[in-house]
Amino acid sequence: MKMRVPCSPAVVLFCVVLLSVTHSAAQPANQTQDESFTIKTSVNRVLVPVVVRDKQGRAVGDLKLEDFQVFDNGKLRTASGFSVEKSITLKTNSNSSQSGENQSPSSPNATSPSAPRSQRFIVFLFDDLHLSMEDMVYAKKAGIKALGEALTGSDLAVVVSMSGKINSGLTRDRAKLQEAVMSLRSAPSKLQPSVADCPKLDYYQAHQIADVHDPDAVQNAMQQLSVCNPLLPPSAVETTVEMAAKRVQSMGDVDIQQTFTAIHTYVRTMATLPGQRALILISSGFYAVSPEAQDSESQLIDLAAQSNVTFSALDARGLFVTMSEMGRRSMTNAENVMDELSDGTGGTFFHHNNDLDAGFKKLIEGPEYLYLIELPLDNKALNGSYHRLQVKVDRDGFELQARRGYFAPKPEKGKK
Repeated sequence: MKMRVPCSPAVVLFCVVLLSVTHSAAQPANQTQDESFTIKTSVNRVLVPVVVRDKQGRAVGDLKLEDFQVFDNGKLRTASGFSVEKSITLKTNSNSSQSGENQSPSSPNATSPSAPRSQRFIVFLFDDLHLSMEDMVYAKKAGIKALGEALTGSDLAVVVSMSGKINSGLTRDRAKLQEAVMSLRSAPSKLQPSVADCPKLDYYQAHQIADVHDPDAVQNAMQQLSVCNPLLPPSAVETTVEMAAKRVQSMGDVDIQQTFTAIHTYVRTMATLPGQRALILISSGFYAVSPEAQDSESQLIDLAAQSNVTFSALDARGLFVTMSEMGRRSMTNAENVMDELSDGTGGTFFHHNNDLDAGFKKLIEGPEYLYLIELPLDNKALNGSYHRLQVKVDRDGFELQARRGYFAPKPEKGKK
């Protein structure tokens, strides 16, 4: 199942700018814009991006399909496609070569990296819907510095916001990009608890109460009620907590689907561009706890891999502390989607670090090599469940960053 999301009014300017750049980009008549990524994805396939690094943290680019093992829910799977993409952002040795250089990338044994391309497109997506005002201040300061120092002369970039209120247009003009960052404002969604809320629940805690029936989450909410509404009869406490949880959960379900739809639209638009594409998400996190949200996340990773879009994410909260166990669990879970999107597409997740300047620089650089493994799916796998993936490499001393799993939705009725 694939989502079909047209350009919404919030990002129509971005779409127009990108499409105009695409049509004006000079390319040889016999060259397609995605010739290195010939693997196709559908409901019967899943794409697994992998980054491999040595002990010094350097990306490794000479591995072949036989060096990898991919396990789906613990079972070894046979790949149906394999390729490796080489970044244009790092200096390369022109004398080096890859074995199997003339093989087709769509062949399971193909290992040839594509030649470095002459253009790279970077989308800086600021999550103004979930960033607090304080976190937005620090993110803006670091972003302005990075846009002035870290981008290379050949990079084209655009600064956009999750709400659609900010769009710099695709440009090399660093001043224009910085001006867009300076214009950003935190526009928190209705999920942000207000002073009048009693109890104050976020989406994660509401889910833990309404769906998981977590006693710790329930107890925490009841304790809040005893303080903010001490006159409430004991017999009404549990009902009040349940109603509050369902209300917040309902708003959270809408919020996360709108968030994924916005990101999905940007990625689909980036797929029309002729060069390498990177999306850098600056956020304080959000939750994907429902099956529908997990399905959207899985589809987003598939689309990004198919479209040669690498996700990276920066947690603008830096090092965070909280006084309660429930608060710690909530803040930790808020970063899961950013972590999974980064791992799942070969990007980098920068978090638990207050040096946001270094974070932006690291994310802009990106990995030098990205492997893409294609797994075929049979009808038995399409059972509406989450499949855990584990990728191993048959060499010692390497660290892997790979997609952790995928959500395999059931086929629509009447379709096979």
